[in-house]
Amino acid sequence: MTDTKKNLPGRHAKFSEDFKTEAVRLVQTSGRTLRALADDLGVGHSTLGKWVSSHKEADLLSGPHEDTAKELARLRKENEILRQERDLLKNDHGLWSACAR
Repeated sequence: MTDTKKNLPGRHAKFSEDFKTEAVRLVQTSGRTLRALADDLGVGHSTLGKWVSSHKEADLLSGPHEDTAKELARLRKENEILRQERDLLKNDHGLWSACAR
């Protein structure tokens, strides 16, 4: 009996970007449930869900969109990221100022 990656503790299967992209496309177009597709593809339900979320976010942030609702959502997401970065820099600057005293 030979061990496969799936049977070894602490090992995770590596999937190509093409495989992930095709899996996301199937979720979006097949009409089947995420759980059913994950089972058929041999990936975890949460893993497939993360791939779908990542794909949606990447698509949203990919640049200007002709669809105004999609563009508005992209700009709001970009604003949220910029605010978080600004707040992080403010906090870091405050820490450096306190250390310099």
